[in-house]
Amino acid sequence: MGFYNLLISILNVIILVFSLFSNELGFFQHVEALGINYGQVANNLPSPGRVIGLVSSLNITKIRIYDTNPQILLAFANTGIDIIVTVPNEAVSQLTNRQQSMQWLLSNVKPYLPATKISGIAVGNEVYTSDDQTLMVNLVPAMTSIQEALVQLNLDSIIHVSTSNSLAVLANSYPPSLGSFRQDIGPLMAQFLQFLATTKSPFWINAYPYFAYKDDPLRVPLNYVLMNPNNGMVDPYTKLHYDNMLYAQVDAVTFAMARMGYGGIEVRVSETGWPSKGDVNEVGATRENARVYNMNLVMRQFRNEGTPLRPKQRLEVYLFALFNEDLKPGPTSERNYGLYEPDGTMTYNLGLTTLKSDVPASSLSSSSASQGQKRKESGMSWILICTLIFLKLY
Repeated sequence: MGFYNLLISILNVIILVFSLFSNELGFFQHVEALGINYGQVANNLPSPGRVIGLVSSLNITKIRIYDTNPQILLAFANTGIDIIVTVPNEAVSQLTNRQQSMQWLLSNVKPYLPATKISGIAVGNEVYTSDDQTLMVNLVPAMTSIQEALVQLNLDSIIHVSTSNSLAVLANSYPPSLGSFRQDIGPLMAQFLQFLATTKSPFWINAYPYFAYKDDPLRVPLNYVLMNPNNGMVDPYTKLHYDNMLYAQVDAVTFAMARMGYGGIEVRVSETGWPSKGDVNEVGATRENARVYNMNLVMRQFRNEGTPLRPKQRLEVYLFALFNEDLKPGPTSERNYGLYEPDGTMTYNLGLTTLKSDVPASSLSSSSASQGQKRKESGMSWILICTLIFLKLY
């Protein structure tokens, strides 16, 4: 399997090198639908100023944070980096009150605009699988209250309101065309989908093919979940061919919404990733699998792919996560999803840049010539990695 993965990596690199030369040594500048999650459940992370240097060096222009950390929002001012902020689950219920929602926006969002590019508010996280009935009931009223406050502040055209859902909101996801929501949350989901349709906001899903493989490694093909070349599966009802599980999961959500009369809502992936380390019972949690999954996903993002159901609508994806977070509870895997260690070194080699120093926000407002030079330097970094791969030194 190690030799096979190496062969796949080499084939991907050959495609990548060709793309680099055909796009003026640029890579991530064209990955407009790729973002990354910047979690902070750790006691050893670098300062937001240093994180700016890392994110900008990758030419990733979108991040998600799980709060409204003022240090991050101030640091990312004038960088042009798009940010989605989050209302913590514990604050959702109080924001059903319109005055409270207005005050929350005036305290946590408006002071940073327009210098900081806040484009979305995630109200809670995985609320419908939280088993907190009060929280679930209060979610849409809180979203509605926040939306009305945004309208009052004339910010509704630049900031969307939604929430991230676990794939466990689905009762069925296979085959994708039989995707359906759990009956016990049906009425709440209908209310939520009505809000999304009215405000033209996306349905965000946290989708992890890794979990499916970990739970059933004998029946779930590893290459299918890693996005490696494989025979894939054909949905028997739509005849659509799926060569990876992530796209099948996304389309299952679309079909589930269509069953409730909301097939026009866009699905975006708020989290996906693969752990580089796990406990003994966490099958497949290795650096090599994490590297292959994220490399293949980035390659597909580079090609602006859509899913089989919506091939012309590029799928927006946020990788999970930027850093390994040492204070996250749970199994070992939970602390090992990061592309980077807290010191800025790569957990595994994707050919990305390491963290060096604080970057003043003003320095990121560069001229087009400077941006072109950065793209060339990024491209040269990838070419160096290509060379190392072929020499099998990385």
